[in-house]
Amino acid sequence: LQVEESAVSLWNWTVTKHTAAVISDEQRAKLRFVACRLICLCEGSDPPEGTIRRQILMSMKTGKGWIDIGKADLADGFLENAVSSIEKLYAKLRKGSEDEADIQAHRADVEKSLFKVLSYQAESAVAQGDFQKAVMCVQRCKDMLMKLPKETCYLSILCYNFGVETYEWKRYEQSSFWLSQSYDIGKMDMKYSVGKEMQAKVLRLLATTYFEWDCSLYLDKALKAISLANQENLHPAGFFLKVKILLKSGASDEDINSALAEFTQLEMSLDFYLNTAKLLLEHGRESVGFDFLKSVPERFESSPDLGKITLLHIEFLLQNKRELLAKQKIEEVIIGHYTGKQLLPEALNQLHIILWDRAAKHYEEKNYSEALHWYNYSVSFYTPGQIDQNLAKLQRNMASCYLHLKQLDKAKEAVKQAERCDPNSIFTKFSVYKIAVMENDTDKAMEAVVEMGKLAEKPSEHEDKLRVDKNTASDLLSLAAQIALENDQQIVAIKALEYLSEHLQDCQQLFAALKCLVRLMLSKIMAENAEKSGTFVLNYLFSAALKKLGESFTDEKFTGDMRILEAHWFRKVAWNLAVQFKDSPEKMRDFFVLSFELSQFCPSDKAVLVAQKTCLLMAAAVDLEMGRQQVTPSEQMELFSEALQHLQTCKEIWKVLKLTGDFAKDPTDTLLLLYEFEARSKLNDPTLHNLMESVWEQPQIEIKTLEIIASLAMEPPARYPVLCKKALKSALNLHRKQAVIDAVKFSKCLHSLINISLPTGLTDLDTCVLQEVWDYFEDALSVVSSTDAYPEMEILWLMTRAWNTGIFQYTVGKYKEAEQWCGLGMRFLNHLGSLKKSYE
Repeated sequence: LQVEESAVSLWNWTVTKHTAAVISDEQRAKLRFVACRLICLCEGSDPPEGTIRRQILMSMKTGKGWIDIGKADLADGFLENAVSSIEKLYAKLRKGSEDEADIQAHRADVEKSLFKVLSYQAESAVAQGDFQKAVMCVQRCKDMLMKLPKETCYLSILCYNFGVETYEWKRYEQSSFWLSQSYDIGKMDMKYSVGKEMQAKVLRLLATTYFEWDCSLYLDKALKAISLANQENLHPAGFFLKVKILLKSGASDEDINSALAEFTQLEMSLDFYLNTAKLLLEHGRESVGFDFLKSVPERFESSPDLGKITLLHIEFLLQNKRELLAKQKIEEVIIGHYTGKQLLPEALNQLHIILWDRAAKHYEEKNYSEALHWYNYSVSFYTPGQIDQNLAKLQRNMASCYLHLKQLDKAKEAVKQAERCDPNSIFTKFSVYKIAVMENDTDKAMEAVVEMGKLAEKPSEHEDKLRVDKNTASDLLSLAAQIALENDQQIVAIKALEYLSEHLQDCQQLFAALKCLVRLMLSKIMAENAEKSGTFVLNYLFSAALKKLGESFTDEKFTGDMRILEAHWFRKVAWNLAVQFKDSPEKMRDFFVLSFELSQFCPSDKAVLVAQKTCLLMAAAVDLEMGRQQVTPSEQMELFSEALQHLQTCKEIWKVLKLTGDFAKDPTDTLLLLYEFEARSKLNDPTLHNLMESVWEQPQIEIKTLEIIASLAMEPPARYPVLCKKALKSALNLHRKQAVIDAVKFSKCLHSLINISLPTGLTDLDTCVLQEVWDYFEDALSVVSSTDAYPEMEILWLMTRAWNTGIFQYTVGKYKEAEQWCGLGMRFLNHLGSLKKSYE
């Protein structure tokens, strides 16, 4: 008993709290569920009538609660309990009554409850998609209507709701069944009917269902339903749907005119007439549609919205490519505008949109004269001296057309009008800029760019909706740079790029703009071979990209992967440009350096390290090459110092790179040594000797490397005879160690060594020096004697140098030494070929 009382209290509390909006529908359903289950658990073997009635009520409402919150599957058990309780109640009531009248009264009593439960079961079945069960429940309810006529309206609306739900789920067959049932039930008892308006509404949805299900198959049913709907209740939607069905079915113009005639006698809104005309024209019924449209003004002569008809007429004339007729209609509107028949502001705005759309279409087709014609129609509605932002935009558009038509004066006048109407617009400044560029007026173009940049930084308070987009200013600045580049105005282009870099917060957009401009300059350089002016801008573009990559770490939207992709793109293009400028060393060097700097924003994988190493080696090589040219000493020092800096960085990268694989055949070590030696020697670097100490100790050093070192050691402004001599002696030793001596290479190396050791014209030579040089001549004789490959001209040169050295000794009174050296020279005479007779 206590549990039962608690359950009833919980139920009553739920009712009051829900009424006071303290708990939600779902919370109420759950609380009812608990209360109802507790009541059922307390049920005895023979409960009293009051308890059974309470169980019926609670089970019904609990079931309905679950249905209402979309959990119909939880409702079924409670609704079945309600039916079972109704049967118990009926049995109990019959048991206590023997009189037939009492039995009928009891039956009527329980049938009301059963009707309600069956209707809820039908709702649950529909929600769960059990069409057959729903039909069975509704049929039982329908059978009960003779005894419960007041429920006719309820059941009719219930079936209509089922029809709406299944229509929305596109279950057209089920929807048509429920709507037909709704209509039939609505006719069963006129006293308790839903009324003609509701019946018409049911029929209109039924017609729509047939129409959308399969118009060709169910055309007759759709037409019959809509005709019945219009008979029940005259409504614009009914007439509109009938015309729609007829059009879909391909009915003749005569049939459609007949349908139109049905409602032309009725009072319908202007919008309804316009929508009907639009429907006819959209279905290609021009004759019927335009005739119908022409008849509308007569009905709404006093309406302020009469302009809507004219606009629709113009729109469809244009859609049907009757441009001439549309122009006539527009000209009539313009005349009316100045003769007291103005359109309402909303209609006039709509007309401007139509005119601008048509102009834009011609503009896109590059039919600029025709575009101007339509823009001029729009201008006709503005009074002279009127200031309006839309007029400014209109004038700017017209200026663009004039520019394409090469009518510069008219374009300037249009822009002047735009400036009068909207001087603080970035679009107006852009139009001024375009004309300045076309006139090659750099000062005015620069001024316009500066103003655009300022407006980009601080947008005007009066900017219209088209200008609120933050990207607009950036797009215009990017376009301004592009136009300047196309017209060879590099200074103006760079100014636009400066503002673009400052204004664009979105790194992705900035890099997209920079890449676009790089491509433009590349194509321009290729097409016009305009390297000088082109590389100036390219350098700026790459420098801007480099700067932004350094700043982009603060942009959260610009991810690390995005930064890497951009860095890769720019470094690769810079590399390709460096290679392309092979005939211009300075440009080549600059782009190799840029490529290296950009690559520092990429992951240091093997490919990037190789690219970095190569960029720096190439940059150093170019600096050294330029330093060898006839430049001032200060320029030379600067170039050699830059080369040394590149080499120092390159050495660090090379150390890391060598850890990633086998580079035994890579010449980088040799190149680094030679480049560094040249740079330090020509800078007169005191650390040069320390560098060479490590070189002499290298076991694998090549003869060619030593010979190049020797040559560089004496190449101005360097002068290191000791290092030169040491390198040549090392090279000569390596020549001697060869299995087969290459006589030609040996002779050249020896020639250089003798030259550096025995300068021409010197007579007062140290005895040790002469002895050292004597040994070189002896080496030469040894090789000459062992091979016929020794070049004859080199033998002649050796002979002559030895003889002349003897003569120099003779002139200073050193007769013994003179005899020795002259004798040495004569020993070479025997090895001469065709020249022997001449000298013998």
